[in-house]
Amino acid sequence: MIYSLRGKLIHVGENTAVIECGGVGYLCSTTRTTLNALPAQGSEVMLYTYMNVREGAIDLFGFATIAEQNCFRRLTSVSGVGPKVALGILSELKPDQLMLSLVSQDVKSLTRAPGVGKKLAERILLELRDKVKNEELSQQLQQVSQVSDQLASGSGNIAEAVSALVVLGYSQSEAARAIAGQPAETSVQDLIKTGLKKLAGSR
Repeated sequence: MIYSLRGKLIHVGENTAVIECGGVGYLCSTTRTTLNALPAQGSEVMLYTYMNVREGAIDLFGFATIAEQNCFRRLTSVSGVGPKVALGILSELKPDQLMLSLVSQDVKSLTRAPGVGKKLAERILLELRDKVKNEELSQQLQQVSQVSDQLASGSGNIAEAVSALVVLGYSQSEAARAIAGQPAETSVQDLIKTGLKKLAGSR
């Protein structure tokens, strides 16, 4: 198993990057997020990789971060989610956004990815939610989980602010992520302003 590659970036395609290591060029399929994070062609780069061996082919996938690599592994463990679909999801959702979608069971965010319909999105959420819950979540995810609890109860300023952002067209996980970490006593108006500012900066 090839865990990572470090070498010269010699080519960047629409959804691929070629890393030259010891005179050998390794073609890695990757996400839009990783492509956007790559340095200039000719620079040294490191990608965390996943090697998929199938009949008649060996495919290599590369990621700028361990978090993205881990998310790819999780996604491809779901029945019906192949590497192409997993790359599509991670091109639409960064690892923290995917985790937030799982925590809040946000179908809408997942269906933005090519090849992901409602049924497949629901299967992903069902199969991965428990795995995510059983892992140690980051502070940000814990904050969003607390937001989700308030949403479930339907009470509190945070719940009202998230509902308002959803009415404005944002998904519940996007709204929760934008407001996560804010004090519960913050006014609804200020929460909405903070949320809109963060959401505007992430698009």
